[in-house]
Amino acid sequence: MDYPIWDVAIGGGVLMGVVAVAHVIVSHFAIGGGLVIAVTETLAVRRGDRALRELARRSSLMLILISSVFGAISGVGIWVVAGLTAPATISALIRTYVWGWAIEWVFFIVEIVAALVYYATWDKISKGAHVMVGWIYFVSAYLSLVVINGIITFMLTPGEWLETRAFWDGFFNPTYWPALVLRTGIVVVMAAVFMVFAAMRASESADRQRLARYLGWWLVGGVLLSYGGYRLWEAALPESVRALFLGEAPALATLAFTRHFHLWALTAALVIGVLILLVAPRAARLVPVVVLAIAAFAFFGGYERLREGVRKPFLIHDYMFSNGLRVEEIAAVNATGALGKARWAAHPPAEESVVRGRQLFRAQCAACHTLDGYQGIRKLLPDDFDMIYGVVYALYDMGEAYTSAEPGTTVDKSRLDYPFMPPFAGTEEEIEALTEYLTSIAPVAQQGETR
Repeated sequence: MDYPIWDVAIGGGVLMGVVAVAHVIVSHFAIGGGLVIAVTETLAVRRGDRALRELARRSSLMLILISSVFGAISGVGIWVVAGLTAPATISALIRTYVWGWAIEWVFFIVEIVAALVYYATWDKISKGAHVMVGWIYFVSAYLSLVVINGIITFMLTPGEWLETRAFWDGFFNPTYWPALVLRTGIVVVMAAVFMVFAAMRASESADRQRLARYLGWWLVGGVLLSYGGYRLWEAALPESVRALFLGEAPALATLAFTRHFHLWALTAALVIGVLILLVAPRAARLVPVVVLAIAAFAFFGGYERLREGVRKPFLIHDYMFSNGLRVEEIAAVNATGALGKARWAAHPPAEESVVRGRQLFRAQCAACHTLDGYQGIRKLLPDDFDMIYGVVYALYDMGEAYTSAEPGTTVDKSRLDYPFMPPFAGTEEEIEALTEYLTSIAPVAQQGETR
């Protein structure tokens, strides 16, 4: 609430999702590719295997072009989009983990330098030294994931940090290790999928089939590790979070569908990979390999959508809501007013109640809702003033559930009227103003004006 809202027609969440999923697919290939390429060249040097070494060479070019170029650019894009759509969250993460980010940036610099040196020194330095550069690249890339994973998982399960505010309590949170296992599996899957395209370029048919089988075993290992890590991650979630998408009657059907989608996509990737890479490597042609890549990307994208969705209505669970309001601020905002905190929304000062209501909508609702676009509020509004007032007041009452909870505990959102929305924080007059504004934009009200 402290920062202005960035109005995006498709919704800030959708834009963030598009940029983030594209980036993580490439960045995870950058990590897994480092592992598989380093292992491949190590085996090639020890065995004198020309085909394996050529696979590593071709894959290193792909690594430079896709990961180091597109990955770096999209990484900057994530910072830009996240900083504009959720500035309060980025501010909180930087304040809490500034040294974590600094360490990650050091690993990233080493990773980029090692990648450039690795590609530029083929056959220009000794094979042993070249292999060592490849391992330096992988270790620095993986350590970057180790750091980022702690910050990402903190946003969903901050754990004891809610009470202690200690760096390590938030970093090694309840889902840290399960998520690290899961992402380790994912990086291997992404590496195998991308490198199959490089394997298809081998000059000899026998080499293409042998390399396909080689990468097929990497894919199977990555899928199994991903599935095991996902199950561990799911089990580590608080019960109130699992209730959103698990059980016979999940609280949020769309998240339950996302879960089924991403698990079936993983199954599809495993089946297709086994068939075209292990059973019949002659079938590792362009179209089947593209289908395999789509299945793998769908699995990863589905998981990222699920991971983001189960945080609702928070950006940092049990600490900061999606509109930037912190749980600890609810009581103070109720007493002094939301527009006193969100001064950007209250400028210029408005005397008309409907105008103040629009300002309140921008301060507390526009982070998630547009008027008619993504999650458009207009089509969700009830029929009349009294019904809208009831909704707004129910959102106001929800604040008590969060403020009365013991520090460090997760609120049972199944008992709330609108468990996926932040509570409304503000004075009685602001409740009335927001209700009047929402009534003025409701479809029924507009139809009455037309008549």
